[in-house]
Amino acid sequence: MPKLAATEADTTAPNVYSFLDYRAFLRAYYEHKKLAGRLSFRAFSQRAGLGSPNYLKLVMDGQRNLSHDMAPRFARACGLSGDAERYFERLVDFNQARTVDERTRCYRKLCRERRFRERNKLGPAQDLYHSRWYLPAIRELAGSVDFNADPEWVAARLLPPIAPRDAQLAIDTLLELGLLKREGKGRAAKLVRGEATVSTGPEVRSLHLANFHRSMIDHARTSIDRIPVDQRDISSLTLCLGEDGLDRIKRAVQRFRRELLEIEQLEAEPRQVVQINFQLFPLSAVDPADRDPDAYLSETETP
Repeated sequence: MPKLAATEADTTAPNVYSFLDYRAFLRAYYEHKKLAGRLSFRAFSQRAGLGSPNYLKLVMDGQRNLSHDMAPRFARACGLSGDAERYFERLVDFNQARTVDERTRCYRKLCRERRFRERNKLGPAQDLYHSRWYLPAIRELAGSVDFNADPEWVAARLLPPIAPRDAQLAIDTLLELGLLKREGKGRAAKLVRGEATVSTGPEVRSLHLANFHRSMIDHARTSIDRIPVDQRDISSLTLCLGEDGLDRIKRAVQRFRRELLEIEQLEAEPRQVVQINFQLFPLSAVDPADRDPDAYLSETETP
């Protein structure tokens, strides 16, 4: 593969550590070089040792994926080497992971890169918020009329209970993120819910939300044995729908969620945190030929 000319060193080029989508990085890199008159699709293909002059465009447009062996060639064609090249390869693995567990493993590898952490300001507090089911629960619990910030009180109120040390860490984390705040001064100060929100960008947010939903689905499953029947409501419907019916039901669920939020806002004396899960998913395929066999592994199979 041809080496990059020394004159192509460019400190204003897109920084790969600022990206969580390798296609977005490739698009930014190509546009940057194109504006400078230094790159064409054909020239990039020559750098990467590709036979197709249009391969970069196909990858950028999502019509082609990068294989594990192809990723280093693309990285070097973009002038990346060393840690930056390794980060790009891990970014490809992260974006193309097919399961939540695999994406989680790949994301943790990205977080090991010091320059990524510095660039994205990802601290341990933010990661912890998304990986512990009880942090959102404690934030909501702070809105109850009898809330006590003592970690032993908080730990004992949660279902299932957690260790007081975990409750203290959770409170510290929520304070650091601005999701809890102190109201008043000195010993008279009390903890109340803050207005801050946690956002890490769509790629990471979708990953953390997927893990959070999986955790809450597990809690719903175990609640059948843990929680008395008069304190829970677990039911299901199996329906046969067309495209219009599916869309109408999704809109109905969205309206219902908004109604539940309004009910919470009208509560005069909130005391207990509850979790409400909604799951809507297909039990049959419209056309069996459209199924991805790797997405439907049984519990006894391993990918």
